[in-house]
Amino acid sequence: MKVKETNIKAMMAILLFGGFLSLFNETILNVALSKLMAEMGVSAITIQWLSTGYVLIVAIMVPTSAFLINTFTTKKLYIGAMSFFFAGTILAIFAVNFSILLAARMIQAIGTGLLAPIMINSALAINPREKHGFVMGLCTCVVLVGPSLGPIVSGIVLQFFSWRALFIILIPLALICISGGAIYLKETVEITKPKIDYLSILLSSISFALIVYGISIIGSASTVINILIFILGILALTLFCKRQLLLEQPMLDIRAFRKPYFALGALLVIIMQMVQFSMNIVLPMLFENVLNLSSLTSALILFPAVLICSIMTIVSGKIYDKIGGKTIIPLGFLIMFIFLMMMSRIQPSTSIITIAIINAFVYFGISLAWSPDQSNALNQLEAESQTHGVAIINTFIQLGSALGTPLFVGLMTTGQNNYLKYSTSPNEPETKIQALYSGFSYSITIAAIIIAIAFIFSFTLRHKAEDAKKT
Repeated sequence: MKVKETNIKAMMAILLFGGFLSLFNETILNVALSKLMAEMGVSAITIQWLSTGYVLIVAIMVPTSAFLINTFTTKKLYIGAMSFFFAGTILAIFAVNFSILLAARMIQAIGTGLLAPIMINSALAINPREKHGFVMGLCTCVVLVGPSLGPIVSGIVLQFFSWRALFIILIPLALICISGGAIYLKETVEITKPKIDYLSILLSSISFALIVYGISIIGSASTVINILIFILGILALTLFCKRQLLLEQPMLDIRAFRKPYFALGALLVIIMQMVQFSMNIVLPMLFENVLNLSSLTSALILFPAVLICSIMTIVSGKIYDKIGGKTIIPLGFLIMFIFLMMMSRIQPSTSIITIAIINAFVYFGISLAWSPDQSNALNQLEAESQTHGVAIINTFIQLGSALGTPLFVGLMTTGQNNYLKYSTSPNEPETKIQALYSGFSYSITIAAIIIAIAFIFSFTLRHKAEDAKKT
């Protein structure tokens, strides 16, 4: 690896911009779904596949990223992933029906599933270990800001142009990434060319696809079908894990979980992703269903919290490099817990500004714990296992996103229905509004309890990489 001969700043810029673009694209159609339903003559359940199908492919691609990163040079893999993204974007522009648009989104997702792991692995590889907290802060900033900007930008664009313009604006940006990658990217990770194991790829694809799909259809399919899908997904995942332990060169080295502090750090990633991803779903539901705000207005109200989180994520990465995570990770969870409890107590009389401020503090807590926890987890692994560790954490982020939405939206619906069930005037408009707030309170209270449990476990983390190497 010839890091000294490369322009590290240029490489970082290309890696971060490529990761941002792919994640920005993940949510770019969210506010266009109703228009697409009308134009393409499909139902709400069908149109949701533009998001569900995208997440499914990403969930399949992320676990294979460790194998691919050790097989191809960074330049080839980055340009290849961005080329898939570019090809899917072109196809989306000319899509004449839902099936073609869905295929285009899934082709884009092939690139997205690889670009985030490439970004993190390469960024860590070209920077010294003492800067890894700051580097993870930058990467986490991209992971948070990209999906949050998608609905805002698309909401503005759709006020003046058709949904095809959303993909047209991606074309020059993707070309910048491809050309920049060709010029500046060098080899960053040692190429070991592990032997390809097709059965591992098949089992991985089946297991993660079934698990994510099973999560995404909770509430819209029968309980029997849900259970069957989960059983098949868990069975495939079990066979995949057993095979990885038997292979001399596993596709995904799950032996990383033998490091208990890595395993705990990865679990905390799922919990944080569940909460932060779901807050961007349940709060807009409250704004739009009660206050009749548009999707764009809701996104703009929530964006300051994401902006604060993005800035503080970089700062917390620097703090981690200086003092470790012993204080900052538990502090982040404590702040999240306090302000989630405050959020759970809001009423119809609570102002939007107050809600926005509380939400900003929730995200402030997330920013203190997010990148330090990931850095701390990866620091428990030897250098040769970092690629697999990054793939595992990115897979857990996807699982957190998939788990959080149906869980907290489902809890919100349950709380709402329970309130109406015991109300003496369930059909009154004021009762329905209060029921929605009751459901929201129930959902956020459970989220706070989960964060409280995470707060307790965060005290048990090992925070010094040099100590971890002795285990």
